[in-house]
Formats: sequence, structure tokens, C-alpha cells
Amino acid sequence: MKRLNFVFASLLIVSSGVIHADVSVSGDVRNSGQFKLQPGARLLDAITAAQPNAESYWLGAAWLRQSLLEEQRRLKVGVLFDLTVLKRGALLYDKPARAALADALFEAVGRLPVTGRQVAVLDPVAVEVGFALNARLDDGDRLVYPLRPNTVEVLGAIAAPCRLPYRAIQEARDYVRSCQVSSDAQADYLWIIQPDGHTQRIGVAAWNQEEGYWPAAGSKILVPIKSDDLDTPTPELNQQLAEFLATQPVAEVAP
Repeated sequence: MKRLNFVFASLLIVSSGVIHADVSVSGDVRNSGQFKLQPGARLLDAITAAQPNAESYWLGAAWLRQSLLEEQRRLKVGVLFDLTVLKRGALLYDKPARAALADALFEAVGRLPVTGRQVAVLDPVAVEVGFALNARLDDGDRLVYPLRPNTVEVLGAIAAPCRLPYRAIQEARDYVRSCQVSSDAQADYLWIIQPDGHTQRIGVAAWNQEEGYWPAAGSKILVPIKSDDLDTPTPELNQQLAEFLATQPVAEVAP
């Protein structure tokens, strides 16, 4: 009976908050650092503790979770595998420029970290008033509030990385026109990766052109690489590449 009472008392201690969830918040916040929150803590608890500055770029805030690392690690491996397949197919069909482009993308993706980013609205006001989900936090989670960037980056099937000044209400295709697009690009579509982690594929050819898609400051625009004209097609490559790029947070320090 004494043993049962001891076990019961131990469970009460655990449930009373002796065990904490360590959550860190960094970037443009008043109180950056690691916070020990009660089990079951939610986004608003960490936001209230850190107090993001009113002028920080809430649209680009990122929630990085340990629980998503493995899933995103597999996504990265899949992208790298498809790029390898594409390179081999391009060499087999005597397309050296395509092979070189696939190799360059392989190197670029290989350098990117696996972040565990969870797509979420982290606007403190929206979370507080209930317009955004006040989701539960886990031990080891991180919140990052960046400064507002002033550029949009175009990458993918282009001759070189292309970073352009952000312009309000400028179409994605207009940004791309300012960059040197590869002849091995898939010309009918672009992928927009918004700073909040959302991705969209939009049509940009004469037959499927879509209007009103304006990348926000800090967005990435992926010019997809052509992959459907070889006997070793990789149909999901560009979508998965866009999804992996979306896991990369906006830099805490604006370029």
C-alpha cells in the first residue's frame, strides 16, 4: 500500500509541472531565449513570454519542431535521389546542360538544413483572438521571428541564383523575367514559396496563365526543371523540391 501511495504521489508531482517543455524563441522579439513551459503549453504561452516586436515580420515567422525532422529528412533524401536520377538520364540522352543543372541543384539542396518547420500562422494577435490555431507545443520546439526582408529570390532552373528587390503587387512571372532562365526549365509553371511556408504552383504560359499571384517579401520563386522528356521521368521532383524549400525559414537578419 505504501508503494502504491508513493507511485501515486510521484504521478501527481509529474502532472503538477515539475517536468517542463523547453521551448526557445529567437529573432526580433523582446525576450529571446529558452523558456520552461508547463506540459500542454500552447503557442500563445511562448509568444506571450517572448513578446515579438510589433514591427517584426510576423508573416515570415517559423515554428520548428523536432517531431517533423525525420519526415523532412526523408523528403530531402527523396529530392536528392530524384536529382541524381535526372542527372543520369540527362547524361544518357546527351543533355549535358540539364545534367549540370541537376548537379548544381543537388549541391544546393544538400547544403540546406532539415528544419522541422510546421506551417502555421504565428501572428501574435491572430493567435490571441482565435483567428489562428493556438496549437500545443512540444519539448524542443523553436519559434523564429525574423526582420522583414526586402527581396524575393528566384531559384531552380536558372543560370545563377537571382535575388531581386521586393515590389508590392508584382507578379511572380515578372520577377522571373529579370533572371536568366535555363533552356532546361519547365516553361509552363512556376512554384511560389511564400515566407509563411505555403506553396502554390501557378500557370505562366499563354494557355494556362494565372493572374494575381504576388509573392510577399522574403518569398522564393522556383523555376521548375524539365524532367518529363526523358525515359527516366521524375514527376514529383519539382513539387517535392518546392515543399522542401518551404521548410527553410526566412533569415532572422534581413539580407
